[in-house]
Amino acid sequence: MIFEKIRLYCLAKPGVEECFPFDESTLVFKVLGKMFLITDLNNTTAITVKCDSEKAIELRERYSEIQPGYHTNKKYWNTIALNGNLSDDFLIEMIHHSYEEVVKKMPKHSQQKISTL
Repeated sequence: MIFEKIRLYCLAKPGVEECFPFDESTLVFKVLGKMFLITDLNNTTAITVKCDSEKAIELRERYSEIQPGYHTNKKYWNTIALNGNLSDDFLIEMIHHSYEEVVKKMPKHSQQKISTL
């Protein structure tokens, strides 16, 4: 999957913004200020996404392309190689799961705000 498709998918989700909170090459996608996807624009061969802790371990055991999150809490974040071995549908599912993991931890009023966007 080309990175531009990932970027457009993320930006189409309600309440999402892209920003550079760490440096000029680390692109972060946030939903209402909370991160759900991180990548390096100098090397868009991987994305880091949030994941349910049990599912994160299962995915790492099943796919060599999925490793503990780079520079993130390894319990909840996975780094996924964009090497063409995983289908676009699978990548979209992982991004959606990350988005949902972040949204479900938000206060109810934030979740309601997202549902109206």
